[in-house]
Amino acid sequence: MTGEVALSVKNLKTFFYTNNRCNKAVNGVSFDIKKGRTLCVVGESGCGKSVTASTIMQLLPSLSRIEEGSITYHAEAGDIRIDQLDRDGKEMRRIRGSEIAMIFQDPMTALNPVYTIGFQIGESLKYHTDLSAKARHAKVVDLLANMGIPEPERRAKEYPHKYSGGMRQRALIAMAMSCNPKILIADEPTTALDVTIQAQIFRLMDELKEQHGTAIMLITHDMGVVAELADEVIVMYMGNIVEAGTVDDILRRPKHPYTRALLDSIPVLGRGRNQDIKSIRGATPDPYQRPKGCQFSPRCDFATETCSAMPDEEYITETHRVSCHHYKDISQHD
Repeated sequence: MTGEVALSVKNLKTFFYTNNRCNKAVNGVSFDIKKGRTLCVVGESGCGKSVTASTIMQLLPSLSRIEEGSITYHAEAGDIRIDQLDRDGKEMRRIRGSEIAMIFQDPMTALNPVYTIGFQIGESLKYHTDLSAKARHAKVVDLLANMGIPEPERRAKEYPHKYSGGMRQRALIAMAMSCNPKILIADEPTTALDVTIQAQIFRLMDELKEQHGTAIMLITHDMGVVAELADEVIVMYMGNIVEAGTVDDILRRPKHPYTRALLDSIPVLGRGRNQDIKSIRGATPDPYQRPKGCQFSPRCDFATETCSAMPDEEYITETHRVSCHHYKDISQHD
């Protein structure tokens, strides 16, 4: 059923350890990914979006670990605590690719240069389905055709270096969608694609959502994509969720200064060249030398001494939550 929770993340903390220093890359995030719905995760580079996705997939580097919190996959056979599974264990390998699939941001590093595209997509089908070799090949060709790749029969026999950046990205998306996963995590899936192919990919993701009730977690910088595709949105900054809610809550009634700054930095179609586009002042702080309290306070126009303590998360409505000491005052400026 649409709206049922497919995966729950509760108070997740993922830390990286290098040279006796600790980077709290994800520092206490909680959210649900629901069946048949799209959750968009937005925020500047380095805010913890991709680390959150990699933690769910258990694809973290060796010098990192989940310090606290839980990731619960609500599978048909019962709940599975992903955070307690062995990263390279049999159960995690069974889930990864078939039930929870991921489209990576960089197709060149995600594809193996010594195997053909058809072999790599077929390998996923071989591992996770009972299809015969002939049926697998037909499915691979069909998937590539669906992605708008011309001459899919011939292209399936080619190696990644023969593909353009956009075509490699489409091949990756075909691989992720090959087993009709229950949850699809897409990390900036259309970065290398032109707008017509972007629209095609998003339409395919929407079909997957509608036909199979797939839960989608989409990581993006593009607020246009958020407006078009999102059902729910979480805004991340320096490893924390600063605001979360429905797409209407976030785009029409933003409460956190960071969310508002993100929206103010985007040009609006139709307003012409004289519109006032504001950049977010300052830069993202060094993760090893974080500001005290609210992480956004050094860049915030509303910051006061109160902000030297981390704000609690407050629910404005049933769906809309924010972490800011001054969100009530900010609303009065509207």
